Amino acid sequence: MARRELKGLRAIVTGASGGIGRAVALELARAGVRCILFARRAERLDEVCQQAEQLGSKASVLVGDVTDAEARKACLEFAERELSGLDLLVNNAGISASGEFAGESSEVQRKIFEVNFFAAAEFTREAIPLLRQGRTPMIVNVGSILGHRGIPYTSAYCASKFAITGWSQSLRAELSTEGIDVLLVSPGTTESELADNLVEQRIKLPWSGMRGVTAEYVAEATVKAISRGGHEIVPNWRGWWMLFAHRLSPALVDSVMAKLARKANR
Repeated sequence: MARRELKGLRAIVTGASGGIGRAVALELARAGVRCILFARRAERLDEVCQQAEQLGSKASVLVGDVTDAEARKACLEFAERELSGLDLLVNNAGISASGEFAGESSEVQRKIFEVNFFAAAEFTREAIPLLRQGRTPMIVNVGSILGHRGIPYTSAYCASKFAITGWSQSLRAELSTEGIDVLLVSPGTTESELADNLVEQRIKLPWSGMRGVTAEYVAEATVKAISRGGHEIVPNWRGWWMLFAHRLSPALVDSVMAKLARKANR
């Protein structure tokens, strides 16, 4: 994968109004990348835009829903018209829900997949023509450690992130022939707004109060990986150890997850 000079690159960051998306956008701005900030909350996007410009980089705000094909089209047209192209696409927007699978509605499951997987996949397909013309182009997919190891009571979220993992691996091989890199970011527990903005919360997860790394930590690791041309990062030591334990002894991790499930049901 290509190493890249970040200064002067052009990026779209989805879900840029808060959490990891906001932190990545500001870290890119600090490196001299001009970002299009794409999310639904206009006021929050304006705040991020001001912060990016205080860091010395120009930023633009586009308010829209990443699941809306017309909003995605408008975002790409803006990149082509105002930035004369695109070098980085950061697929970060994501949602979740908590509760047992048997009681979860198909509407909630489909909504999670629409945001977490299908929107990212469609946006990427639509962006590839612009990325082909970009300078050291890269697609950055923000997945999750839960895209490698599932946990109880977040089955739809885990499934959508497993989809992101497999898709990213396939995409990386396909696009390598065109010089477009693909980076998969698999954070563990992160202090972001995801847990505070659940589509549905039918159970209190016993580990929800666990202290995680900051969104800024994830963003710094992500931007470093973009610069060096990384394939995949796990910017959380607990997440890395969970993956290691799962590979070493899946049955042991299964038993731990079963205990957590029983604890959540008390």
